[in-house]
Amino acid sequence: MADLAQLADHIIHGRAAQAVAATEAALAEGVPAAEILQKGLIAGMQVVGERFKAHEFYVPEVLIAARAMKMALEKLRPHLVQQHYQPIGKVAIGTVRGDLHDIGKNLVAMMLEGAGFEVVDLGIDVPPERFVEAAREGADIIALSALLTTTMPAMKETIEALKAAGLRDRVKVIVGGAPVTEAYAREIGADGYGPDAATGAEVARKLMESAA
Repeated sequence: MADLAQLADHIIHGRAAQAVAATEAALAEGVPAAEILQKGLIAGMQVVGERFKAHEFYVPEVLIAARAMKMALEKLRPHLVQQHYQPIGKVAIGTVRGDLHDIGKNLVAMMLEGAGFEVVDLGIDVPPERFVEAAREGADIIALSALLTTTMPAMKETIEALKAAGLRDRVKVIVGGAPVTEAYAREIGADGYGPDAATGAEVARKLMESAA
């Protein structure tokens, strides 16, 4: 019988080959893909996020776990499509205009995917217009990252652009990055703030739950 707790443990410790093998074995036994995703991959990444927040895991451990999750997810994805699995929401994430940093943004994207979101990574130096376009394309949440204090105003500009496009009521906006604070998030009218990657994913999940 498939041991999804063992699969979760493979994810937590970044054992990619074993995670893939356990995923394939569970599929072969007829375990529904959504159950493998929830009780194996997402359960594992949830522990990774908790340990990251508690400073028990650091960036290297998170990256290794995320790699294992992605490799297992590649095996799972075709079956999720066949079984009409719906992600909990769609997030468009990017580093704002003028900012070329992506490590923090990439970590948040991994945590969001590990939490069950569909993630559209818009990359770095993303202008407000591109975030507006992503909202028009169906994003439920817009996630804005900045590492420089000089690029933080682009977060406010992006929120203003969403308002001008008539989309602000339809999408939630979360912000984060080293210089960003909760007070600044409130000041610019963001819906949420994540001081770290794991919290960012939690905030996104709570926003989806409150909107349901």
